Amino acid sequence: MIKKLLIAGTTMAMLVSSVMPSMAMGPAGLAAPLRGQYTHIQVAQPVLAPFGFVSYCVKNQEDCQPATGPTTIGWNYGKLRELRSVNYQVNRSIRPVNDAAGTDQWQASVSNGDCEDYVLTKRRELLKRGWPASAMRIAVAMTPDNVGHAVLIVRTDSGDLVLDNRTNSILNWRETDLSWVMIQSGDNPLFWNNIAS
Repeated sequence: MIKKLLIAGTTMAMLVSSVMPSMAMGPAGLAAPLRGQYTHIQVAQPVLAPFGFVSYCVKNQEDCQPATGPTTIGWNYGKLRELRSVNYQVNRSIRPVNDAAGTDQWQASVSNGDCEDYVLTKRRELLKRGWPASAMRIAVAMTPDNVGHAVLIVRTDSGDLVLDNRTNSILNWRETDLSWVMIQSGDNPLFWNNIAS
């Protein structure tokens, strides 16, 4: 009887473990999403683009054209290494300096700047490496300290990944400590939407 219970218990444990809702995806700390959860950011109603971004687009029209190409990157460890490399290099190359109060100047390829400048520089670097603009979006969120923050989102077939100047880790958007506010359209960077909660 005890032997039958042990066999039944072992069988049950094996069945339960085979349907676990999450599966590790390697040393990156990325995990496959829970079943039933959105792996990609879901958008809600349209909103106005941040004024600083609109001003940036007036001066840098080539960075603000409607995107073509794949809207999702096929995910593999080579892509992860490349994202980590770009995130790390840009995080190290820009000295963090906040814009003066009342100003919000967005710039790319600078030596000093705030979160938006990191985002635009990372986006440019990934474009140089052949990543499609249609799979990259800028998102605005709030940090745990209730400070507005911008990050670069890369859409992959394993979920939306976040490149953040506060960390060198590449995280799934649901694994960050951010409260999401709005995101660019994948089709046209001038169009933005609220993020569905």
